[in-house]
Amino acid sequence: MTKTVIIGSNHAGIAAGNVLLDNFEDQEVVMIERNSNFSYLSCGTALWVGRQIDEVDGLFYTNREDFEAKGAKVYLETTVDHIDFEKKEVHSVNSSGEEVVESYDKLVLATGSIPISPNVPGRDLKNITFMKKFQEAQFIDGLLAQDEFQNVAIIGAGYIGVEMAEAARRRGKNVLLFDAADRSLPNYYDRPFTDNMDKNLADHGIELHLGELVQEYKGTDKVDTVVTAKGEYSVDLVINAIGFSPNNLLGKEHLDLFVNGAYLVDRHQQTSDPDVYAVGDCATVYSNALQDTAYIALATNAVRTGMVAGENIGGNKIESPGVQGSNGISIFGYNMVSTGYSVEAAARFGLDVKYTDFEDTQKPVFMKNNDKVKIRIVYGAKTRRIIGAQMASTTSEISMAIHMFSLAIERGVTVDELALLDLFFLPHFNQPYNYINKAALAAE
Repeated sequence: MTKTVIIGSNHAGIAAGNVLLDNFEDQEVVMIERNSNFSYLSCGTALWVGRQIDEVDGLFYTNREDFEAKGAKVYLETTVDHIDFEKKEVHSVNSSGEEVVESYDKLVLATGSIPISPNVPGRDLKNITFMKKFQEAQFIDGLLAQDEFQNVAIIGAGYIGVEMAEAARRRGKNVLLFDAADRSLPNYYDRPFTDNMDKNLADHGIELHLGELVQEYKGTDKVDTVVTAKGEYSVDLVINAIGFSPNNLLGKEHLDLFVNGAYLVDRHQQTSDPDVYAVGDCATVYSNALQDTAYIALATNAVRTGMVAGENIGGNKIESPGVQGSNGISIFGYNMVSTGYSVEAAARFGLDVKYTDFEDTQKPVFMKNNDKVKIRIVYGAKTRRIIGAQMASTTSEISMAIHMFSLAIERGVTVDELALLDLFFLPHFNQPYNYINKAALAAE
């Protein structure tokens, strides 16, 4: 019997636990979670806060009872204080203040990430919050329900910031969106795409303060204003969404770390300690676009890394196939999806790339309800290997096309092979010669 202790029970920890409990008979599984709930789909928070969905219950896809029914020992509201890696013991404190000690044969660190807080004066004022945990979502939702909370500042125009800006606007609030970068979503998309999203946000009444670094929060007890080099703005609520850093607090003195502090793991999710695995946002991944170790914090990656760790601990020695970092966003009906690296991101990683752009209608011109689709394919200047792709449209059908690009990156497909790829035609879905083929044909 192998005893595995899993610290953290969101996507990565749950995936590891499910694999061990469902597929292997010789496993004793202990799960330790500091929060009061399992499996919160934080990516759905903006939908709930913005009242695009009515109930929050669906954002939890499993619970303590499910795992206990499979034989797991589960601790909730229990915080790990430290790990004795030599004795192979996890020391925790529960909500009653009692010490809990669990030994392990194998340990899975699924501790996720920590929100980054701007280190500026006034950061401790009331009504300044993050948006990660369910309890924070409840806090934000409660404030937005009050009439006196009219001006909402979102700090950070990445995915979470843009989604929360939409949610607050849908609740009828005045929304100010700040970011030090001069455009939204710069980590995933090149400017032709982010320009469209910025216009979309502005057209729906969101006040953009891009290229404005927050310097200070002012107020006596609670936040009253946000200060940048360009002005001082009256606010009632501040939601910080400037990013996350890997939570390495429990193992940073013992395990090898990546340049950003994430636990450095191999393709089996194994750390520098052979009895310790790291999964999800606290660990590295292998990027097929970069063909090297990278840090890409996404829920989909968390699930895959948890599954790989579980299989290896159970004795099925499999390697991760790597990831592409596929992602998407839908704001006020405008959809953008991407995978791999943008031109700008490729340059940051030293990749020599070219790109090809194309824009056309999804279907033949005689079809009604016909949406325009914008596409960019990024490929190696010498290898011609596909490095990334970006797509934007008011149709959600582009979401399936990006999956094909993800597979293309994983399998090393070239842009020339894509040009002649067999893609079916039916007027209900697309044109006789697909916009994907056309974009590839337009490559140098």
